[in-house]
Amino acid sequence: MLTAMPPKAVTPFPKRMADRAKREWKKLSWQARCLPDFLIIGCQKGGTSSLHNYLSQHSRLFEADIKEVHFFDGGLDPDWNKYAEGERLYRSYFPRASKVREVGGQAFEATPEYMHNPHAPARMKALVPDAKLIVLLRDPIERTISNYFHERRRGRESLPIMEALEAEAEHMDAVRAVGDFKDTRWICKAYMTRGLYAQQLELVFEHYPYERVLILESSEFYGDPKATLAQVLDFIGLDDTGFEVDLTPVGVGTNRTKVDPEVYDWLINRLREPNQKLEQLLGRRFDWTS
Repeated sequence: MLTAMPPKAVTPFPKRMADRAKREWKKLSWQARCLPDFLIIGCQKGGTSSLHNYLSQHSRLFEADIKEVHFFDGGLDPDWNKYAEGERLYRSYFPRASKVREVGGQAFEATPEYMHNPHAPARMKALVPDAKLIVLLRDPIERTISNYFHERRRGRESLPIMEALEAEAEHMDAVRAVGDFKDTRWICKAYMTRGLYAQQLELVFEHYPYERVLILESSEFYGDPKATLAQVLDFIGLDDTGFEVDLTPVGVGTNRTKVDPEVYDWLINRLREPNQKLEQLLGRRFDWTS
């Protein structure tokens, strides 16, 4: 049986009104604003918040005025389809193009939902076809468990982890049946589904050539963030000369507790084939695909 849907995240009315007013003001200058040169599109709980934070410290990189724009996925607000508002809205999140150009810089945003949302790759291709994409891949078992505790921390999951995982397939089937990927269940209950990387990347590669997509391993990023940053800067065509960065991690959960071995066994069995497909798709091995 499906469990009750998680509560909607409701922003206080005064703040929503202030945010909308700010957005309307910025939309007036949309033609003078740039589009992103690159996007960090996933994965959730894979280190995207830290990567975004580190890159935003570079003097020639300009992030969107909120960390996760959620444009190509339509947004998290069930009553507001951001994508339907078009390019004027999207550009309103970015700085004026003249500001970026005068330092030879680049603009970017980071929304992990883009890799998970089946509509996002085609929408990105339509508006930012020349953008580069950055993907962080974390061990999908550890990512699944981290995702579960993330939702527990936010008060959107009450079931024990094994029950939540067993209920997931029914939630996902219900969403796919109607194709509404703004559904709260798709956003908040896709614990293991978000770790089906091959399936998601195949869709990305339908719209972007392989050479425009940088695939990074979260474990390597956590272990040597400076090396990963150098790799990212090389990929987007900026050097790291004089780039001093505060490498304090952000977005790290603190409520995780011990997980029973049966949960790991359950996930290993269900992710074995998807992990093999990822290995075949990318032609490389990951520690967790063996």
